[in-house]
Amino acid sequence: MLEKLFGFDKSKHNVKTEILAGITTFMTMAYILAVNPSILGVTGMDKEALFTATALSAVVATLVMAIIAKLPFALAPGMGLNAFFAYTVVLTMGYTWEFALTAVFLEGIIFIILTAFNIREMIINAIPKNIKHAISAGIGLFIAFIGLQNAGIIVNNDAVLVGLGDISSPGVIVALSGIIITAVLLALNVKGALLLGIFTSTITALVLGVTHFPEGGIMSMPPSIEPLLFKFDFSKILSIDMVIVLFTFLFVDMFDTVGTLVGVSDKAGMLSKEGKIPRVKQALFADAIGTTFGAMIGTSTVTTYVESASGVSEGGRTGLTAFSAAMMFLVALFFAPFFIMVPGAATAPALFIVGVFMMSPILKIDFSDYSESIPAFFTIIMMPLTYSIADGIVFGMLAFVFIKIFSGKFKDISIVMYILAALFLLKFYVQ
Repeated sequence: MLEKLFGFDKSKHNVKTEILAGITTFMTMAYILAVNPSILGVTGMDKEALFTATALSAVVATLVMAIIAKLPFALAPGMGLNAFFAYTVVLTMGYTWEFALTAVFLEGIIFIILTAFNIREMIINAIPKNIKHAISAGIGLFIAFIGLQNAGIIVNNDAVLVGLGDISSPGVIVALSGIIITAVLLALNVKGALLLGIFTSTITALVLGVTHFPEGGIMSMPPSIEPLLFKFDFSKILSIDMVIVLFTFLFVDMFDTVGTLVGVSDKAGMLSKEGKIPRVKQALFADAIGTTFGAMIGTSTVTTYVESASGVSEGGRTGLTAFSAAMMFLVALFFAPFFIMVPGAATAPALFIVGVFMMSPILKIDFSDYSESIPAFFTIIMMPLTYSIADGIVFGMLAFVFIKIFSGKFKDISIVMYILAALFLLKFYVQ
């Protein structure tokens, strides 16, 4: 039954490991249950309904990933995309949140069509091998940076963009002690080291006052999604602004998802010799269906989460890992106060350690060929510096095309790469 549902093979996989991996993935991304309502709530959307919409969209999309794609990846409303929804489309451009939800809904429909015709799969397969390895390393730096930032170890510094936070602050102490504890557990080969690191860090956070036990208890009934359900506005569907908003959603989600699938699959050793992801079409359907469903119940674009790397690092390799994560999101609907209690400082150690894990594919990059290594390095360095997986991929692929052209290595460039490079340039220079 497990094999049929989740692609589980008793000779290769372990049920306990897969379930533990799913719980670990959930714990490293559970922050979205608190953060997404906070970000989208500035638009006037009902925050309580947003909590339910966030959890339900994650459940549905991750279940599709588990059962249809049979891969160990979890999905939820994406960071960055939710900020674009709230701060750009609504607060800056002046459109209603109903207009923005309509754009997300249309994005999901378009992605379903593109996936059905294998266009998104074709783009993934066109990415050069060395850049695929670089994507994993770049995500490693990016996810570690997010962890350090969430803990306050790295802070905004007007003079040099980023700087060191207050090392004596309770949140930083929680994160740094958590990193050491998790690292020691890993060095001792303790199973579930990442999850144990999160739990011990949460206990430390409670002791130091970084977080507090919920006063009303840890259980509550899920709020109704009625205030957000099917709240679309199709009156401006043919406007230029709708086209611009829709294209931005499509572009960022496309390459965030591509980057996450490639990077985490590479780390898990799941890529084929040709660098292809198994059942990638089904995985992309999970993303498209999640986005469409999410818009219907009232949340921003749903995408594959880079934090899935934490579950993969714990040994998750099948859809059972994703299924376990989905069930945790379902449980979270009734234990919102408990999961919201876990602070960013407590999940930071897991994200930092996962960053270490994600760096290993860098050893597969051919650094002796500069036409390969420089685009790969561009990909790696631009992800954390631009705070975007998509931008890292764009810079890496553009560098690949231009360096190959001017060094006379035309045969290394596929037709799809030429087309993508042209679209990337169009995005940057035609506003």
